[in-house]
Amino acid sequence: MPTHPSARIAAVLLALEAAAIIALVLWQVAALAAGDTESLESAIALVVLTAVGAVAVLAFAVATWRGQSWGRSGGIVVQLLILAVALGAVTGAYADAAAGLGLAVPAIVTLVVLVIAVRAAGRGGAASE
Repeated sequence: MPTHPSARIAAVLLALEAAAIIALVLWQVAALAAGDTESLESAIALVVLTAVGAVAVLAFAVATWRGQSWGRSGGIVVQLLILAVALGAVTGAYADAAAGLGLAVPAIVTLVVLVIAVRAAGRGGAASE
């Protein structure tokens, strides 16, 4: 079944986010290998949880590309979680506005495209190919 172009764009954006999370996993593994951790157990757990998150976001990207609603829904939840992290990055004792903005802008763009894709799917607006 052909999907709306906005769903394709959303899938690509989700795949880029998954790639960024995979890069984060690699960075965490490098820090772990360098002994740059205080708690080995916590560091390993964080690597595993981050890898699971990367796999989930990649699965949402593939499902969105295929026009499956659970992928779009999962992608929306991911964007809301990223926005919560961005808010945390700009508040508190170690606030960093640049980091918060760097997280928020792609999340907002992806969220908007996902909402457009959801609305298009709801109207049966699959692109005619």
